[in-house]
Amino acid sequence: MERSLELANMTRVKEFILLGLSTRTDIRDALFAVFLTLYLLTILENAIIIYLIYSHSELHKPMYFFLGNLSCLEMCYVSVTMPSLLMGLWTGPYHISFTACMTQLFFFIVLICTECTLLASMAYDRYVAICRPLHYPLLMRPQVCLSLAVSSWLGGLLVSVAKTTCIASLSYCGPNVLNQFFCDVSPLLNLSCTHVALTELVDFISAIVIFCGTLLVALTSYSAIGVAVFRMPSAAVRRKAFSTCASHLVVVGIFYSAALFIYCRPSRIKSMDLNKVLSVIYTVVTPICNPIIYCLRNKEVHAVLRKTIHLP
Repeated sequence: MERSLELANMTRVKEFILLGLSTRTDIRDALFAVFLTLYLLTILENAIIIYLIYSHSELHKPMYFFLGNLSCLEMCYVSVTMPSLLMGLWTGPYHISFTACMTQLFFFIVLICTECTLLASMAYDRYVAICRPLHYPLLMRPQVCLSLAVSSWLGGLLVSVAKTTCIASLSYCGPNVLNQFFCDVSPLLNLSCTHVALTELVDFISAIVIFCGTLLVALTSYSAIGVAVFRMPSAAVRRKAFSTCASHLVVVGIFYSAALFIYCRPSRIKSMDLNKVLSVIYTVVTPICNPIIYCLRNKEVHAVLRKTIHLP
């Protein structure tokens, strides 16, 4: 028994090799330029939104409070995954230590779980504003908004602690090649040389609770909003409200569809190329779309932005 444990310790993987988004050298330079541009635009968009919300009292409302949280999260989110994606495109497959890999996984899980809860909170905020406007000041008072935001971040932290601890405690005896551009759950489970049933169960249950629970809240909220909007007498108001709701639903749908396909599965994912494509959707596409959909199309934000840059 002691000898087997010693052998296990000797063969334990100390680092992983990330293959990156693409191994084709002929397109890596172009992809690097594209994703670097997307990364910088995402940081710029969300930094502008945070500044506008913080510096203008007319945006000190529940909706913008959640948008500020979402923008802060998106900046952290892309800063966790995009540097490793860019590194892989710049240098090709590269080595990452076991500790660094688990650290990246920890922050990634924290942020993706928090984003799900924040999106649900924002959907609930819009539901109260449109369907129960008289009760809005009471139901979305500052204490409630703060509690929802804190609960979102703490919930993501707790889920990440549980999932990362389970994955880090597995044995990795080799091979150590991850066909992904960052340390993700499924590729790591595929490399484990020990029984992963318990870890997969924890991953599956937490995914069901976080993803499906928050998705249900978001869909219920937007469905109620749709019914309320449909009953409005003015066709112009209905078109405007439906346009806004449809935009929100598109972003929420893309994010949840990609994330649910990967994480709400009890078995390991074998099609890792598809996994990488879907990962790009919710780690790159939605962070750059969220500010445009939720904020930069908003008239109040436009007015504040024009005032800030001194436009008439």
